[in-house]
Amino acid sequence: MPFVLKMLNVIQEQRCVIKFFVNYGEKPTEIIPKLKKVYKEQALNRSAVFKWAGRFKDGRASIEDDEREGRPCSTRTRSNIDRLRTTIQKDRRLGVRMLEEQLNINRETIRQMLHDELGLRKVCAKMVPKVLSLQQKEMRMSICQDFLDRTAAEGTEWMNNIITGDESWVFEYDPETKKQSMQWVEKGGSRPKKARMSKSKIKSLLIAFYDSKGLVHHEFVPQGQTVNAKFYLEVLERLRKRVVRIRPELARNGWILHHDNAPAHSSLAVRHYLNEKNITVLPHPPYSPDLAPLDFYFFPKIKIELKGHRYGTIEKVQKVTTAVLKQITSEGVQGCFQAWRNRWQRVVDLEGEYCEEY
Repeated sequence: MPFVLKMLNVIQEQRCVIKFFVNYGEKPTEIIPKLKKVYKEQALNRSAVFKWAGRFKDGRASIEDDEREGRPCSTRTRSNIDRLRTTIQKDRRLGVRMLEEQLNINRETIRQMLHDELGLRKVCAKMVPKVLSLQQKEMRMSICQDFLDRTAAEGTEWMNNIITGDESWVFEYDPETKKQSMQWVEKGGSRPKKARMSKSKIKSLLIAFYDSKGLVHHEFVPQGQTVNAKFYLEVLERLRKRVVRIRPELARNGWILHHDNAPAHSSLAVRHYLNEKNITVLPHPPYSPDLAPLDFYFFPKIKIELKGHRYGTIEKVQKVTTAVLKQITSEGVQGCFQAWRNRWQRVVDLEGEYCEEY
């Protein structure tokens, strides 16, 4: 039996039950729990029970809906469901009110058909760095699959040789998030108010590099300096010397650099330097911050600690940022690299689309 007809039969069956109990002398408040006990989630709501109990008390005999002009009482038919599906497929942005006007169906019935029959829910568009082309998706899949194949062949130990780096701005003042400003209030108390604030114009550009053990090197770009190929070469040389000093095993056995495709990172001079120093570069797909550990883990973790505080000077914000950088535990770093591996598999499963977590 089709779902719609089955639901109509259940409704009429309950009306018969209500009629019986009304004739027996029971009140609607006594009938409601009995219906819920038997019919559970299919039980008529409170207003429907009171309405039909009143009708039967006044002498009504029929359990059928009254005939009326215009829109039929029961509109959850297969024909209307198909009409609704076709309309939605043409324009998925239509609201319930607009669907009501186009289809001449009650909006509550439309809402029920959308949720129950069509299994739809309305969600906001997700902001992503870029609408990826087919070629870019294929490149993301290919690179992630290569990493997964290497992990399957060599285990996760090869990732201990990776040093990943990136740049990001830190601000003298960065407004706290809505979640950070939440607070407990008494029942009936007023909602706290928060003035709209903007990020400070005083800011400093941070460059940081991490491996699976923790922070390897960081520095702040001097004021007025742009991160061009020449400056980035100087950063890489300082990074290489730092690796020799604090990660001698990586310096001896060779390490792998992972960074994104920013112009300074991919310039000919930088590639020549890395080749000359025998530093392998891990490929990174374009427009993929969801596959860059500093973008999806380290920088957000750092910035959430800085939000809502005023530091006054660049020197102070740099000092606090350095302290937060060093506070990231080895367990947190290991968790980040584990999440990175999981994202490779997620991108392959999504056929190149952005990870849902980004």
